[in-house]
Amino acid sequence: MGVLSDVDDCWNRIGIRGDKSCGQLAAHVHCRNCPVYASAAKRILDRLPPGMASEDEAPPPQHAANLSSLLVFRLQREWLGLPTRSLDEVAGMRGIISLPHRRDPAVLGVTNVRGTLTVCVSRARLLGLDGAAPHARERPAAARMLIFGGAGRAVVLPVDEVEGMHDVDLQALDPLPSTVQGASLKYSRGMARCGGRAVGVLDETLLMQALQRSLA
Repeated sequence: MGVLSDVDDCWNRIGIRGDKSCGQLAAHVHCRNCPVYASAAKRILDRLPPGMASEDEAPPPQHAANLSSLLVFRLQREWLGLPTRSLDEVAGMRGIISLPHRRDPAVLGVTNVRGTLTVCVSRARLLGLDGAAPHARERPAAARMLIFGGAGRAVVLPVDEVEGMHDVDLQALDPLPSTVQGASLKYSRGMARCGGRAVGVLDETLLMQALQRSLA
């Protein structure tokens, strides 16, 4: 049975590679930003046997087993990545209900995720990036929400843009440049080259610990 046998490749029929008749295409701009696409891609990647290359690039067989899927996104001017194994979903922007008497400025409020109110945290503030997180109404059309943390402890993380997924070797990352300081350095594993772009790879365990501290 092929890897795609039970996956609806709607992007090839009604999406960006098809007739573009999908009703969600205008909202998501590109199929790679759609949760249906993200879910299908994650399922496919999870089932690829060691040594099986992607369509775009064929790494040497001895390195293929070390590759992990990385979701690349932008926060303000920073390009960052998180292993897709730590993500539940990439969703479109939705309303955020602010909470009174917030103890941590990184907590933006709560938002509705499949009928459940889920805490929404500014990753930009958590990582100490320059500038305050923009109001939801000021976010660009490419903005998305990452659902992170898994069932029972999920947190919503707004980002300014989702670029896509890349296969990287998390054990062979480049060291962070000396110009990286503060929280970004504390929560990063290293740097990866993704599509010609330098991406800071976040450590999902350290990030979750920081989120838990902000919610305590």
